Amino acid sequence: MRCHFFVTSAGALAISGAAFAAEPTPTPPPPPYNWSGVYLGGQIGYAWGTDNVSWTGTNYNLDPAAGSFGEGQQGVIGGARVGYNFQPNSWFVAGIEASVDGTSLSKNVTTPVADFAGVTFGSLAASSNAAVQGSIRGRLGIAWDRLLIFGTGGAAVTSFNSTYADTSGFFTGVPGTNETLSYTRAGFTFGGGIEYAITDNWSVQAEYRHSNFGHISDYPFTNPQAAAGLPPGGYFVAQHYLTEDQVQLGFAYRFDMMVPPPPPPPAQPIVTK
Repeated sequence: MRCHFFVTSAGALAISGAAFAAEPTPTPPPPPYNWSGVYLGGQIGYAWGTDNVSWTGTNYNLDPAAGSFGEGQQGVIGGARVGYNFQPNSWFVAGIEASVDGTSLSKNVTTPVADFAGVTFGSLAASSNAAVQGSIRGRLGIAWDRLLIFGTGGAAVTSFNSTYADTSGFFTGVPGTNETLSYTRAGFTFGGGIEYAITDNWSVQAEYRHSNFGHISDYPFTNPQAAAGLPPGGYFVAQHYLTEDQVQLGFAYRFDMMVPPPPPPPAQPIVTK
């Protein structure tokens, strides 16, 4: 009887031990996503700007005139970006980013030319476009695992071209005279956005930014008659004030951080007895 009891108990313990052994070991949760690293990406979107222009001038007989008009450029904007993020804890992300964009922003306007008495003499045609833009900005964000909400701000630069056509000949005495002025203008930009890591390396984002490139002065039609032997004059100055807004969707590939392996433990001395 005792032998039968011990055999039964041993079998029960073996079965229970096998049941415990069969239970899967709980898998530890994955570590929180970390945004640290160098990334490279691209973006495309839509931009719209304001270019408020006030002008004054005289014709070749020194009759004064003045006016104003707006050149609100709009178009597609897209390009590439490179940056670096650093995430020292579970929620705070800081970084720096540089971007370059090509744009189709342009605008054409025609405005009447009138002297200070309000008499209309003709018209002035003007067009402007911004072909290339760039920026270098800081980024600060708050991360919830794979979701990042960030703000950004820094320096911006744009190439800007303005073309003026004296369609009536008021300023130059020669109808249809035109002149194009090109320059590069620096300013500032700021905005924010949201980014989501769809894999450990790939992320997508949406971003809005406002840029301000300040005041620009153009001096076309300055003494254009001198070479043709016409009377001097034809002085013209246009004061621009440039701002821009843009909304872009983008993607980025983040390169894995290269973490060096820990150093090997120091060799233990061999003790002999």
